Amino acid sequence: MKPQTAALGFRVKSGWAAAVLLKGSARSPQMCDVRQIDLSDPRLPETRQPYHAAMGKLETDTRKINQRVHVVRRIAQKSIATLLTSHRQNGYRIRRAALVVGSQIDPALIANPHIRAHASEGQLFRSVLERALQAHHIRTDVFNERDAYGKVAAEFKESDENVRRMIQKFGRTTEAPWRAEQKLAALAACLALREPVT
Repeated sequence: MKPQTAALGFRVKSGWAAAVLLKGSARSPQMCDVRQIDLSDPRLPETRQPYHAAMGKLETDTRKINQRVHVVRRIAQKSIATLLTSHRQNGYRIRRAALVVGSQIDPALIANPHIRAHASEGQLFRSVLERALQAHHIRTDVFNERDAYGKVAAEFKESDENVRRMIQKFGRTTEAPWRAEQKLAALAACLALREPVT
């Protein structure tokens, strides 16, 4: 059986990501899968916020940070390999993905240490997920959460309300949770599906 072309969308969070797989055309996408993947080790809670020290402060021990980052990279690579293997076994070929993130600001530009820790984590989880996908020859794009609905509306030449209705409908086809993170992952998958595969 010939593999079906599909696209992945992710809403990247600290230590995990919501993942949605869509197939079909950009005008008529169909939900194939919804799940959550780990980007940190559940057995090592400090890897969920590797730039944080106790009491919400910025971690300054580079040895601890490097150890945590190493674990995060390993877990992200393993999670993506497992996800892609599952999708391949179900007959899907994935060439494109899109990630929705909270922000793409450079952490070095942030003066507040606690906020800088959050920005560093956002940058880390986004970059390890991108690299893990690219290692499997999957082209990725990154979008900020605040722009995601507007970007899809512009691409599809639809109203924001119609896009929200389309995304809400996907939730009726799954037994998995259908919260803001899954909706944003579905938006990302729509954007990835729309892009031509080269």
